[in-house]
Amino acid sequence: MNDFLFYLELGCTHVLDIKAYDHILFLIVLVVSFSFKQWKNMLWLVSLFTLGHTISLALSAYKIIYVAGDLVEFLIPLTIFITAINNMLTGGKNTSNSKLLLFLSFCFGWIHGLGFSNYFKMLISGLDAKLLPLIEFSLGIELAQIIIVIVIVALYHLLTPIFKISKRDWIVVISSIILGITIPMLMERYDGFIKHLL
Repeated sequence: MNDFLFYLELGCTHVLDIKAYDHILFLIVLVVSFSFKQWKNMLWLVSLFTLGHTISLALSAYKIIYVAGDLVEFLIPLTIFITAINNMLTGGKNTSNSKLLLFLSFCFGWIHGLGFSNYFKMLISGLDAKLLPLIEFSLGIELAQIIIVIVIVALYHLLTPIFKISKRDWIVVISSIILGITIPMLMERYDGFIKHLL
């Protein structure tokens, strides 16, 4: 039980840590177009993201795949950028049934999982059994993501009536702010990305 709580807490705090804000930014743009009425759709999105995340962590932990850190560090803000642009183009229309968004969430989970892989490998180095800590760590990540999603959607329900803004305006404004934060991240990491491609 102590081990379970240890890895659960590590997974949770790793996402909620302000230093891991790229993960938080992705979650914001992923669910900014949803309301509490669409909780099942949001749960699917977050869970598919965690599934992709867990698979890439497992493949990395068992040394089946390896992706250079510079590539992953560029791809992570790229996932945020793509999701934010999708929000701005669609204005949140049909997001509740969007197979594209579900697919992107799963695929982008892979990329974000690779971003955690070095940390996780260091965490479990020397352990013979890696699967159970991986599952416990992933449950912590899922819990943290659900907390973030609840906060984001609660802010939507709280702020939009106060400022009298439409759902579309909320989506576009929040996605624009996230884009403004993400573009400098992409530019900063671009050289490292190109270096690995050439």
